[in-house]
Amino acid sequence: MIRRHELTDREWDLLAPLIPRAVTGRPRASGRQVSNGMVYKIRTGISCRDLPERYGPWQTVYTRFRRYATDGVFTRALQQIQVRADAAGGIDWLVQIDSTIVRAHLHAAAPG
Repeated sequence: MIRRHELTDREWDLLAPLIPRAVTGRPRASGRQVSNGMVYKIRTGISCRDLPERYGPWQTVYTRFRRYATDGVFTRALQQIQVRADAAGGIDWLVQIDSTIVRAHLHAAAPG
């Protein structure tokens, strides 16, 4: 049963090949279970320590989240999923920015 804050089968099928696999060491917690814990944490904004038990030990979710963030796993996954979606015509890249609402910090000005 897929819960509200968890990846659908289709989303997991896109993400699973992009998640690093452990080659040695003790057996790992399920990649989908831990990924769902990450999604739940991000979508709800709770602390890792408060994750429901169904996502496994909170330390595992936290450790893998930090490792994926520092190793660039999330960035690479986003880029690869965007490439696939763009190739399928699923992304409209037309973007318009109204400069009246974009504020730059004082130090963003060119050095004089």
